[in-house]
Amino acid sequence: MEKTPEQLRAAYRRKRRFRVIGWSVMSVGAAVALQHWLAHLGAFGAQPPGWIDLAAGYPMAGLLILAGAITVSQK
Repeated sequence: MEKTPEQLRAAYRRKRRFRVIGWSVMSVGAAVALQHWLAHLGAFGAQPPGWIDLAAGYPMAGLLILAGAITVSQK
């Protein structure tokens, strides 16, 4: 069964929306990783406390990048 032109347009818009959202989430994840790396280099003063290092540092950046990649791969 062929899809109608309206169904094709709707599928394209949905895929484009997922791609924009996914790449945006991955960009936020990359920004978190960069900020955390700069914090470890001492660019913002003192080193981050241990609990921030475990909760909001590289693990959060990795989760954001993974969530964005999953979103981009949706149909």
